[in-house]
Amino acid sequence: QVQLVESGGGLVQAGGSLRLSCAASGSIFSINAINWYRQAPGKQRELVAAITSGGSTNYADSVKGRFTISRDNAKNTVYLQMNSLKPEDTAVYYCNADINSFNPGSWSVEGPLNYWGQGTLVTVSS
Repeated sequence: QVQLVESGGGLVQAGGSLRLSCAASGSIFSINAINWYRQAPGKQRELVAAITSGGSTNYADSVKGRFTISRDNAKNTVYLQMNSLKPEDTAVYYCNADINSFNPGSWSVEGPLNYWGQGTLVTVSS
């Protein structure tokens, strides 16, 4: 069973920083693209940042220059460093990834399947 677990959310003042982590666990063979999404109250979920297996990154215009996505493949973990936070960054942040898993029963690689974490709340006060 593959799981994604986010951590690092919390309350911070405008201008402050937070670092989110998303750790993948389970019978993982490989992880393809990993994305951070966020959903603010009353709004649709939006893509914030993405990183490919090769390390190429993309960011929403609203966070360019302030957020940095990175990954540690050895730890199956992705990070989102958020600097110069604004009240409009307040949202639940979700990790999302395409993961290939290993099935020891059939000794085969399965997937990729798309997984979501449970989310972590980031609140930025003005």
